[in-house]
Amino acid sequence: MEVVKPVAEERYLLLPKGLRVSQWVVASTLVALDALIVCFIIALVPYTKIDWDAYMSQVDGFLKGERDYMRLEGDTGPLVYPAGFLYIFAALKYATEGLVFPAQVVFGVLYIINLAIVMLIYLKINVLPLWAFSLLCLSKRIHSIFVLRLFNDCFATTLLHSAIALLFYEHWYLGLIIFSAAVSVKMNVLLYAPPLFLLLLKRLSLKGVITSLLGAALVQLLSGLPFLLSHPVAYISRAYNLGRIFVHFWSVNFKFVPGDIFVSKTFAVFLLVGHLTLLGLFCHKKWCKHEGGLLCFLRSRIFPAISCKPDFQVLNKEHILTLMFVGNFIGIVCARSLHYQFYSWYFYSLPFLLWKTPFPTPFRLIIFATVELCWNIYPSTSLSSLLLLSAHLLILFGLWLSPSELPKASSSSADLKED
Repeated sequence: MEVVKPVAEERYLLLPKGLRVSQWVVASTLVALDALIVCFIIALVPYTKIDWDAYMSQVDGFLKGERDYMRLEGDTGPLVYPAGFLYIFAALKYATEGLVFPAQVVFGVLYIINLAIVMLIYLKINVLPLWAFSLLCLSKRIHSIFVLRLFNDCFATTLLHSAIALLFYEHWYLGLIIFSAAVSVKMNVLLYAPPLFLLLLKRLSLKGVITSLLGAALVQLLSGLPFLLSHPVAYISRAYNLGRIFVHFWSVNFKFVPGDIFVSKTFAVFLLVGHLTLLGLFCHKKWCKHEGGLLCFLRSRIFPAISCKPDFQVLNKEHILTLMFVGNFIGIVCARSLHYQFYSWYFYSLPFLLWKTPFPTPFRLIIFATVELCWNIYPSTSLSSLLLLSAHLLILFGLWLSPSELPKASSSSADLKED
């Protein structure tokens, strides 16, 4: 019989005030030290030219009045991101005049803001030991993605973490708007959509779910309106293209798969089926375990007359984070191609995911180091990609073995007030 884990939020609130203060001090100190590291990286490590010039070329076309996505291109190819990307990088071009160094400063600040938000999220759930917070600052590849490569993934990741923090504070409608803003920067954020939808069903009435989804859809509509009014087909086909085939050379996770198989439709369908199957299994057996399984849960929400009337209570913060991070990680495991900047999509969830597993701490650290090592091997090899996939599958197996936390915040934790 599976043992139910204590509610992490309750464990946090019951900590002595002095220990809780020390947690915030340690987290703040780590953020400050990492800020110094970022300054040294910007000052001493040469910038790597990859996408920044292409971003600026695409923005130039937009600022000159071009609204046809088929005509917005850069050095690395056509524009394939939704319109939120254009607005952010147009603002960056205005603020930095398209120069790399001031852009690095902006991205350095963004890195620290994102790290602070992630630290806040981790502090609220009390799953990691305090020393393990340092893992969030130890990735060479993540520092590079933010301040040496200037990828748009950085803005999408920061907005996504902001949305999760808003969910923690019960701002569900605003959280959905920020989530949609993240999607408007890069489509990978949609990997979080299935678990987020499940959380909405758990927390809100059907009317609330529909309202929040309409708000998210409105963000996409308004951001893309200039392009939808002029060249709607070009915008939708380019900005929301879910069928892109990536170059085999750049794949970090499936380099061991032969190139002809990698680009085949059969391989894509296989991964999609695996993705949906894993989501279904985790939904039924793990995330809705305490509601009697996925079908029983859905029946209680959609047909309340058949069962009891739904009781919408505040959700346990650990449960929110589990669904969001595990749901995204399942998508990462089943992604056909992970490029180097895609590491930012899930790096900040790794400590949480590892400490959710029943593995001993030394083994958790070995897995963490293995993942980091694989992402720092360039170019990726068949061995490094196979090793990365093995590490991912180990984490996923550990998550499957882990006990399911209670979905709702306990009454005692809801009654406790933070100092």
